[in-house]
Amino acid sequence: METSITVNGLRKRYRVGGSQGYQTLRESIVSRFHRARSGGQERRDSAEDPNYFWALDNVSFEVARGEILGIIGSNGAGKSTVLKILSRITRPTAGRVELYGRVRSLLEVGTGFHPELSGRENIFLNGAILGMRRSEISRKFDEIVAFAEVEKFIDTPVKRYSSGMYVRLAFAVAAHLEPEILLVDEVLAVGDTRFYQKSTDKMRELNERGMTIVLVSHHMWLIQTVCTRGILLERGRVAAEGKPQVIIDHYRRGVQEGTAKDTNGSASDAQVDLRLAELTPFGNWASEREATPESGIRLNVVADIPSHPCVRAFVRATSPDGFVYFTLYSQRFEVPASRRLSCEGVVPRLMLNDGDYDIWVGICSDRETEEVLAETHFPLVVKDGHSFGGSRGAFWNHATWKMV
Repeated sequence: METSITVNGLRKRYRVGGSQGYQTLRESIVSRFHRARSGGQERRDSAEDPNYFWALDNVSFEVARGEILGIIGSNGAGKSTVLKILSRITRPTAGRVELYGRVRSLLEVGTGFHPELSGRENIFLNGAILGMRRSEISRKFDEIVAFAEVEKFIDTPVKRYSSGMYVRLAFAVAAHLEPEILLVDEVLAVGDTRFYQKSTDKMRELNERGMTIVLVSHHMWLIQTVCTRGILLERGRVAAEGKPQVIIDHYRRGVQEGTAKDTNGSASDAQVDLRLAELTPFGNWASEREATPESGIRLNVVADIPSHPCVRAFVRATSPDGFVYFTLYSQRFEVPASRRLSCEGVVPRLMLNDGDYDIWVGICSDRETEEVLAETHFPLVVKDGHSFGGSRGAFWNHATWKMV
């Protein structure tokens, strides 16, 4: 199979406490000379130097053309550093990266945009950077603007855009200007749920047309349902590689055993221990796993939360291929002094069409990105349903939550 990305022995070292400062020309030449003599490898004893840490340490992997690779891991594991090196934003300390095709990155809000230029000007600027002719960009222009839903503001300088508008336009540009490799970090979480779903559907479509995608996300359901393969990073090293469900299980075992930690040794945000996530049916259920649209569910969630003062519980309904029908969040819960949260949620009516579903239950952080800290899912079959807006349609529902 044709290779799209090759990463071999990638290492990246940072100095703790900020910039290393400016060097004189003499210092730069001497430093480069020493690196060349050592073959580009830093001395291993520098790993013990408290003034430095290795964000990446001998990371190697390959991505086949047309593959969607998901990268997961705790905060500080090196996920975003990998994408920055692949995007040529950051230079590696050692190792080699080979990219076969035009690359487009979506790493953080505003990446690749000039704030003083309008949305229209930025679209043409980004197309030119990718080597596209003006006529090619013009053919894609209307499609990009419609996907981003910024028609009214397309001639406004993007510095006046909200973060959501920035992300919508950035993703639309990245997806429609036909790069061969697309790199996406957790930035999509800044957008609303509808655009998040719209973006994941677009990624699937692009992948079916042969685009290679590397995706970093804390949303395990997204990795499981969208990606064809996954990599787990721990402390800058590849800890597991394989099918998405395999690496997700590996990651969760590490969390439960307390091995998934940040590089500074402190507990990761993902170390929430989901003690109980129980789905209890009520209403018109045919059997334990079969429901009707009029059926309701009661959710019991118990979790140990060591590092967050406030969290939210959530329930999400998806199709087996990852299409999100709804996500219902609880109110903001303050974690009690015992650090154990017990809450109950009730969804009175499912309002789903006939078909197979996954019901996800979990805990997310009380932040703008709503990072998923722990989750699990239950299979569900809905029968004797009605048409709620098409074969994949569903009404938005509501849930009531309380502490127990």
